Amino acid sequence: MEKFRKLGLIEPILKVIEEEKFEEPTEIQEKSIPIILEGRDVIAGSATGSGKTLAFGAGIITNCVRGKGLQALVLTPTRELAEQVSKSLKNFSKHQMLEIAVVYGGVSINPQMEDLETADVVVGTPGRILDHIERGSINFENIHILVLDEADRMLDMGFIDDVKKIISECPAKRQTMLFSATISPDVIRLSSRYMNNPEEVSAESYVDPSKLKQVYYDIPNNEKFSLLVHLLENEKAKLAMVFCNTRKNTDFVANNLKYAGIDAIAIHGGLSQDKRTRIMHQFHAQKVFVLVCTDVAARGLDIKGVSHVYNYDIPKDSKEYIHRIGRTARAGEEGKAVSLLSNRDYENFDKVLKSSEIKIDSEKNPEFKIFRIKWIPKERSEGRGFGGRSGGRRFGGGGYGGRSSGRRFGGRSSEDGGRSYGRGDGESGERKSYGRSGDRFGRSGDRFGRSGDRKESPRGRRQWWGDNRGRSSRR
Repeated sequence: MEKFRKLGLIEPILKVIEEEKFEEPTEIQEKSIPIILEGRDVIAGSATGSGKTLAFGAGIITNCVRGKGLQALVLTPTRELAEQVSKSLKNFSKHQMLEIAVVYGGVSINPQMEDLETADVVVGTPGRILDHIERGSINFENIHILVLDEADRMLDMGFIDDVKKIISECPAKRQTMLFSATISPDVIRLSSRYMNNPEEVSAESYVDPSKLKQVYYDIPNNEKFSLLVHLLENEKAKLAMVFCNTRKNTDFVANNLKYAGIDAIAIHGGLSQDKRTRIMHQFHAQKVFVLVCTDVAARGLDIKGVSHVYNYDIPKDSKEYIHRIGRTARAGEEGKAVSLLSNRDYENFDKVLKSSEIKIDSEKNPEFKIFRIKWIPKERSEGRGFGGRSGGRRFGGGGYGGRSSGRRFGGRSSEDGGRSYGRGDGESGERKSYGRSGDRFGRSGDRFGRSGDRKESPRGRRQWWGDNRGRSSRR
């Protein structure tokens, strides 16, 4: 406790730290809290799980007063991280009685508007924050603290323009704190434009490399799932995360693991926010032991007790690989990262290995039983042509993008959210992107294309074609 006290923390925060039985500050807390409490701008290089929420939370709780209007804004890239950060801030500020509001897409906006009327601090995703700005339901007049959490992730996901718009709404006289796992050129440019002589601090990786074993198996594609089943059944895992590159594969893996008798559950942006929250609660509470997920759905989450990370699909670059394996081997615990390669993964794997920091050992394939696949995803068309079943209301100008639980009625979209698709919150968030006419249903307002003509397909089955801009096909 004495080490925390020396950082200059106020008694209400120290009381929570004592109740939580925190033994000593993390490296990022030791380096950043004194600077933050002085009111200076900070750029902190810090990975998920390193204790950064307490670091910027200390400044917020110390310098915000209950009932004085909205005084602090924390921007996060995903809904799950927004929930996680808001819960932590509520806990750390419970003896100060601050009102913490959390806002993100995919849920009703009306209760959020009510919460914002009395909020002292708001934690939110860029798309929904901008919606509140446009509606006039959020008042930035008294904001004097701005936090950009997981800044590199926000920029990677294409939120740079949204972030700039939000910053421009904040008073010029403020304290700005930027926390990022990597300090990329984009992050540097953002900081140089919007921060005032920031102090830079960084912490060593929270992952202990000496405790992390990294291996890969080279396996025929039709045997990859069977090998995953074998490894999950035979390796002594506490909690395991299985990463896939698409929602379709995430559902495929999770459902077939269930058929194989393995306690698994899937999370991705095609699920409602309520369901995603319930799934994460189950995994945190260890009511389910294998979480199959896409990168975006899992970004920024601090999940304790993960002993194994499996890359069922190989990520597209070394940066994403490092982010995935950073889920395990934390705080002195043993961890293992396993990559399953088939011929379709070689290109991505070469990109991952370009980083000199990454050393992955080859493992000999074990003998294992071939599992017969029982769950096969339904066919659905993906592309500009006829949109297929896109799940959710999205009939405008571009291709398929999975389910969106917010408002996304046109423009382009993608499987995992991201750059140039309009405005949104994380993987399936609330994006506004309209067709050329501004019509809710995109360019023509006709679900089946500009002409909607019914024609025979080359195979003689009935299809809706339109003029190659249709929004769904009917076979």
